[in-house]
Amino acid sequence: MNRWNRPLLFIAGLLIVALGTFAWFPVASVAGGPADQVVVQKRLHRMTILRNGQELCSYRVALGRNPVGPKLRAGDHRTPEGDYLLDRKNAASGFHLAMHLSYPNAADRQRATEDGADPGGLIMVHGIKNRLGWLGRLHPLIDWTDGCIALTNPEMDQFCALVPVGTPIEIRP
Repeated sequence: MNRWNRPLLFIAGLLIVALGTFAWFPVASVAGGPADQVVVQKRLHRMTILRNGQELCSYRVALGRNPVGPKLRAGDHRTPEGDYLLDRKNAASGFHLAMHLSYPNAADRQRATEDGADPGGLIMVHGIKNRLGWLGRLHPLIDWTDGCIALTNPEMDQFCALVPVGTPIEIRP
Protein backbone atom coordinates (compact mmCIF):
# COMPACT_ATOMS: atom_id res chain seq x y z
CA MET A 1 0.00 0.00 0.00
CA ASN A 2 1.59 3.29 -1.04
CA ARG A 3 1.73 6.27 1.30
CA TRP A 4 -1.33 7.99 -0.27
CA ASN A 5 -3.82 5.11 0.06
CA ARG A 6 -4.41 5.41 3.83
CA PRO A 7 -5.11 9.17 3.87
CA LEU A 8 -7.40 8.79 0.84
CA LEU A 9 -9.30 5.93 2.50
CA PHE A 10 -9.61 7.98 5.69
CA ILE A 11 -10.96 11.01 3.78
CA ALA A 12 -13.38 8.80 1.82
CA GLY A 13 -14.62 7.27 5.09
CA LEU A 14 -15.19 10.72 6.63
CA LEU A 15 -17.06 11.83 3.52
CA ILE A 16 -19.33 8.78 3.64
CA VAL A 17 -20.10 9.38 7.32
CA ALA A 18 -20.79 13.09 6.68
CA LEU A 19 -23.09 12.39 3.74
CA GLY A 20 -24.87 9.65 5.65
CA THR A 21 -25.46 11.98 8.59
CA PHE A 22 -26.76 14.69 6.26
CA ALA A 23 -29.07 12.24 4.48
CA TRP A 24 -30.84 11.30 7.72
CA PHE A 25 -30.96 14.75 9.36
CA PRO A 26 -34.57 15.26 10.54
CA VAL A 27 -37.01 17.71 8.96
CA ALA A 28 -37.81 20.72 11.15
CA SER A 29 -41.37 20.79 12.44
CA VAL A 30 -43.69 23.50 11.15
CA ALA A 31 -46.42 25.30 13.05
CA GLY A 32 -49.29 26.95 11.22
CA GLY A 33 -51.21 25.68 8.31
CA PRO A 34 -52.96 24.56 6.37
CA ALA A 35 -51.10 26.06 3.45
CA ASP A 36 -52.93 28.12 0.86
CA GLN A 37 -50.20 28.37 -1.81
CA VAL A 38 -47.13 26.49 -3.01
CA VAL A 39 -44.41 28.19 -5.08
CA VAL A 40 -41.65 26.32 -6.90
CA GLN A 41 -38.63 28.20 -8.22
CA LYS A 42 -37.05 25.78 -10.67
CA ARG A 43 -33.81 27.71 -11.11
CA LEU A 44 -33.24 27.61 -7.33
CA HIS A 45 -34.58 24.04 -6.90
CA ARG A 46 -36.73 25.48 -4.10
CA MET A 47 -40.34 24.79 -3.08
CA THR A 48 -41.93 27.21 -0.61
CA ILE A 49 -45.13 26.50 1.30
CA LEU A 50 -47.15 29.62 2.16
CA ARG A 51 -50.13 30.60 4.33
CA ASN A 52 -51.53 34.13 3.90
CA GLY A 53 -48.34 35.13 2.08
CA GLN A 54 -46.11 34.01 4.97
CA GLU A 55 -43.58 31.22 4.49
CA LEU A 56 -44.35 28.12 6.55
CA CYS A 57 -41.37 26.16 5.24
CA SER A 58 -39.28 25.53 2.16
CA TYR A 59 -37.58 22.49 0.69
CA ARG A 60 -34.78 21.75 -1.75
CA VAL A 61 -36.33 19.70 -4.56
CA ALA A 62 -35.29 17.50 -7.45
CA LEU A 63 -36.97 18.20 -10.79
CA GLY A 64 -37.26 16.55 -14.19
CA ARG A 65 -34.01 15.37 -15.79
CA ASN A 66 -34.27 18.21 -18.33
CA PRO A 67 -35.29 21.05 -15.98
CA VAL A 68 -34.69 24.17 -18.10
CA GLY A 69 -37.78 25.53 -19.83
CA PRO A 70 -41.45 24.61 -19.64
CA LYS A 71 -42.80 21.13 -20.30
CA LEU A 72 -43.69 20.94 -24.00
CA ARG A 73 -44.66 17.30 -24.59
CA ALA A 74 -44.86 13.85 -23.10
CA GLY A 75 -41.42 12.33 -22.56
CA ASP A 76 -39.40 15.56 -22.56
CA HIS A 77 -38.48 15.09 -18.86
CA ARG A 78 -39.26 18.72 -18.08
CA THR A 79 -41.10 20.04 -15.06
CA PRO A 80 -44.00 22.29 -16.18
CA GLU A 81 -44.04 26.04 -15.59
CA GLY A 82 -47.22 27.94 -14.81
CA ASP A 83 -50.20 27.94 -12.48
CA TYR A 84 -51.82 24.66 -11.47
CA LEU A 85 -53.76 23.06 -8.64
CA LEU A 86 -52.73 20.16 -6.46
CA ASP A 87 -55.93 18.35 -7.37
CA ARG A 88 -55.72 14.88 -5.82
CA LYS A 89 -53.62 12.45 -3.83
CA ASN A 90 -52.34 9.28 -5.49
CA ALA A 91 -52.64 6.43 -3.00
CA ALA A 92 -51.21 3.88 -5.48
CA SER A 93 -48.01 5.75 -6.26
CA GLY A 94 -44.71 3.97 -6.85
CA PHE A 95 -43.17 6.77 -4.78
CA HIS A 96 -43.55 7.66 -1.11
CA LEU A 97 -46.82 9.60 -1.23
CA ALA A 98 -47.80 11.67 -4.23
CA MET A 99 -50.03 14.63 -4.99
CA HIS A 100 -51.11 15.25 -8.60
CA LEU A 101 -50.81 18.61 -10.39
CA SER A 102 -53.58 19.74 -12.73
CA TYR A 103 -51.09 19.70 -15.64
CA PRO A 104 -51.82 20.12 -18.52
CA ASN A 105 -53.85 23.31 -18.26
CA ALA A 106 -55.59 24.90 -21.27
CA ALA A 107 -52.45 26.80 -22.36
CA ASP A 108 -50.33 23.64 -22.14
CA ARG A 109 -52.84 21.67 -24.24
CA GLN A 110 -53.05 24.45 -26.85
CA ARG A 111 -49.25 24.73 -27.15
CA ALA A 112 -48.91 20.96 -27.55
CA THR A 113 -51.73 20.82 -30.12
CA GLU A 114 -50.07 23.60 -32.17
CA ASP A 115 -46.85 21.56 -32.10
CA GLY A 116 -48.69 18.34 -33.01
CA ALA A 117 -47.62 16.78 -29.70
CA ASP A 118 -49.15 15.06 -26.69
CA PRO A 119 -48.71 17.40 -23.68
CA GLY A 120 -48.18 14.48 -21.31
CA GLY A 121 -49.53 14.28 -17.80
CA LEU A 122 -49.18 12.52 -14.46
CA ILE A 123 -47.04 15.31 -13.04
CA MET A 124 -46.79 14.93 -9.26
CA VAL A 125 -45.17 16.23 -6.15
CA HIS A 126 -43.83 13.02 -4.60
CA GLY A 127 -41.30 11.45 -2.28
CA ILE A 128 -38.50 9.11 -3.23
CA LYS A 129 -39.17 5.92 -5.18
CA ASN A 130 -40.43 3.14 -2.94
CA ARG A 131 -37.58 1.14 -1.37
CA LEU A 132 -35.07 3.93 -2.09
CA GLY A 133 -36.00 6.21 0.81
CA TRP A 134 -32.58 5.61 2.34
CA LEU A 135 -31.24 8.13 -0.19
CA GLY A 136 -32.70 10.82 2.05
CA ARG A 137 -31.45 14.32 1.37
CA LEU A 138 -28.93 13.10 -1.19
CA HIS A 139 -31.66 12.78 -3.83
CA PRO A 140 -31.76 16.47 -4.94
CA LEU A 141 -28.08 16.44 -5.86
CA ILE A 142 -29.26 15.57 -9.38
CA ASP A 143 -32.53 16.11 -11.24
CA TRP A 144 -33.90 12.61 -11.67
CA THR A 145 -37.68 12.68 -12.18
CA ASP A 146 -39.65 12.44 -15.43
CA GLY A 147 -40.96 15.98 -14.87
CA CYS A 148 -42.25 15.74 -11.31
CA ILE A 149 -41.14 17.60 -8.18
CA ALA A 150 -39.49 15.33 -5.60
CA LEU A 151 -38.95 15.72 -1.86
CA THR A 152 -37.42 13.42 0.75
CA ASN A 153 -39.92 11.03 2.34
CA PRO A 154 -40.08 12.92 5.68
CA GLU A 155 -40.53 16.18 3.76
CA MET A 156 -43.32 14.58 1.74
CA ASP A 157 -45.03 13.48 4.96
CA GLN A 158 -44.86 17.08 6.17
CA PHE A 159 -45.99 18.43 2.78
CA CYS A 160 -49.10 16.22 2.79
CA ALA A 161 -49.93 17.29 6.35
CA LEU A 162 -49.62 20.99 5.46
CA VAL A 163 -51.00 21.16 1.91
CA PRO A 164 -54.64 20.22 1.30
CA VAL A 165 -56.00 19.00 -2.03
CA GLY A 166 -57.11 22.04 -4.04
CA THR A 167 -54.11 24.22 -3.10
CA PRO A 168 -52.72 26.32 -5.98
CA ILE A 169 -49.14 25.68 -7.04
CA GLU A 170 -47.13 28.18 -9.07
CA ILE A 171 -44.08 26.80 -10.86
CA ARG A 172 -41.66 29.52 -11.91
CA PRO A 173 -38.64 29.16 -14.22
